[in-house]
Amino acid sequence: MADIPDKDLANSRAAFAPTLNATAAILPWVGKSQPLRFPPALNQRWQNACKSLANCWSARAQHGPQAIRPQVFALLEIALECGDPDVLYLCETLASVADHFEHSLPGARLIAALTATTEALIDQGGLEQPLLLNRAQHFSRRLTAALQPSSKPGERSDVLDGLFVQDSEERLSRMREALDVLPIDVYSLEVESSELMQHAEQIDMWGIYHLARQLQSFVLQLCDASEAVQDQARRDILAQLALLDAAVNAIDC
Repeated sequence: MADIPDKDLANSRAAFAPTLNATAAILPWVGKSQPLRFPPALNQRWQNACKSLANCWSARAQHGPQAIRPQVFALLEIALECGDPDVLYLCETLASVADHFEHSLPGARLIAALTATTEALIDQGGLEQPLLLNRAQHFSRRLTAALQPSSKPGERSDVLDGLFVQDSEERLSRMREALDVLPIDVYSLEVESSELMQHAEQIDMWGIYHLARQLQSFVLQLCDASEAVQDQARRDILAQLALLDAAVNAIDC
């Protein structure tokens, strides 16, 4: 390897000196954990309460949307302890939503807003999640807006309905493809029918929800069944897909 002249080495060191000095200055901070803003025990209670709220909201088809009230006020109690104004405002907004459910059923906008809120609240980190405060402000505004009366009858949203129709058509197409392969792709059928049920539930498309639920029961018959039972289940699934097609095409968006 050729020797590098001392003059060139000196010039190179001089040129890189500012960068090296800046790097050396920040090295002590790299990998250094930030101090906790809240007591670990309080944060653990917050995370448990958020999971409880999310689970309760997911099960609203069985218990009704008003069942989230105890979970919301448990979260509000923790927010009062933590003392953060954005977190407290979000929980106060959630309390307003719980009050709303005592006398009104949720519309599509409110369902979508509350679903997004509960999903964001269970992100890893809890109160220490770096994005929590920005999310608290965002979802407080979104929930407040969703509580206001909609200009569209029935509180339906053309945008949400349109997205649902597009997503459903793609799922129905994939389910037909899963039926056409040999052996039948039972796993794909289970996943797609379950996702269709979940999305229909989120925007109160209960007719499609129940059709998808019936379809899923036919899919389960494909597991460990005789050839005759599988043939009948396949015919039932095709008939159910036709019903779902008609129901999706009837959505006005």
